[in-house]
Amino acid sequence: MSDSKVGIELGRVTGRYILPPFIVRFTLGLMVFFVLLVYTCRRRHISIYENIEVFLRGSTLMPIRYSYKDIKKMTGNFKDKVGEGGFGSVYRGRLSSGSFVAVKMLGKLRGNGQDFISEVATIGRIHHANVVRLIGFCFERSKRALVYEFMSNGSLDKYISSKEDAIFLTSKKMYEISLGVARGIAYLHQGCDMQILHFDIKPHNILLDENFIPKVSDFGLAKLYPNDNSIVTLTAARGTIGYMAPELFYKNIGGVSYKADVYSFGMLLMEMANKRRNLNPNADRSSQLFFPFWIYNQLIEEREIQMDEITEEEKNNVKKMFIIALWCIQLKPSDRPAMNKVIEMLEGNIEEIEMPSKPSFYPNEIIVDIESETDTDSDSISFIVECTSKPLLMNSA
Repeated sequence: MSDSKVGIELGRVTGRYILPPFIVRFTLGLMVFFVLLVYTCRRRHISIYENIEVFLRGSTLMPIRYSYKDIKKMTGNFKDKVGEGGFGSVYRGRLSSGSFVAVKMLGKLRGNGQDFISEVATIGRIHHANVVRLIGFCFERSKRALVYEFMSNGSLDKYISSKEDAIFLTSKKMYEISLGVARGIAYLHQGCDMQILHFDIKPHNILLDENFIPKVSDFGLAKLYPNDNSIVTLTAARGTIGYMAPELFYKNIGGVSYKADVYSFGMLLMEMANKRRNLNPNADRSSQLFFPFWIYNQLIEEREIQMDEITEEEKNNVKKMFIIALWCIQLKPSDRPAMNKVIEMLEGNIEEIEMPSKPSFYPNEIIVDIESETDTDSDSISFIVECTSKPLLMNSA
């Protein structure tokens, strides 16, 4: 007689049904599986926080470590929200000293908390007039925050928007801001004991203080490398579409280096000089032109670029910004200047700056074996792309 029938017969005699052995074994096995599954998930979750905690314990950073209770107190229980992106939300806060701060609450951890580690490790060691200062941070399990100096004039993005209600800045002020941004990026590349590549230079990540002094911010995608590393290794493209250097996702034009930030700065500089997004303002939607080509043609043919009522000095500065931007966005990284050279050109006379080659179309190439690690705010798009010989259009955000 089978085990199941024996169990049933015994149940009839004793009044209790005894489970067959194979069902007992199956049930116990299932219970053990779920226990191991829960344990593994918990350990993986805990290991992320241990990874960050080990980093913080071994760090000699100056920023203050705040408790989550401190963060709630300084933000008035997160009352005044001033910004939001893929990383999380930003709130205005106030220290006990009375100083205002920006508190960035970070969202879901990525990888082994590498975004948090990157930002704290990178910005924690930087002290420069054109790089935002990290005052402190919070790390309590899933609660993570970064506390920055408060930039009362917000991000550069709203000053170069093509919207009618955009806040106006003079061409002179835009030129001064561009010079400050260039100095900040040059410091990241050459002013620290480690080379810092930002990988996400764009208007949203340039903050302006009460005097409109620009400061480079948001180091969530940044990478640190030894100063003698001319070419770096990345397993994924990173940045924001429209500002990403082509070598980040094309394999045949040169290695990835600090010149990727130079390209991004060039696209930013083009927008600052134009005070709008990188579209030809005279083209309709059906015939949008890659704006750098349009600017190059205007300059090479010595046509007058339409500008607001500005002085001759301001016109020269705007024209200079356009020419330098064209240098920065050359297709091959080797053809772009270093940021120190960019500063030299911005500060110099326009007559001493040669015209660069015409910006090239991106080469034909199908992007394979690479997963994008683009920023996840409204300006970014995760992508695996098949590229053609058509130029990449720079669309408004």
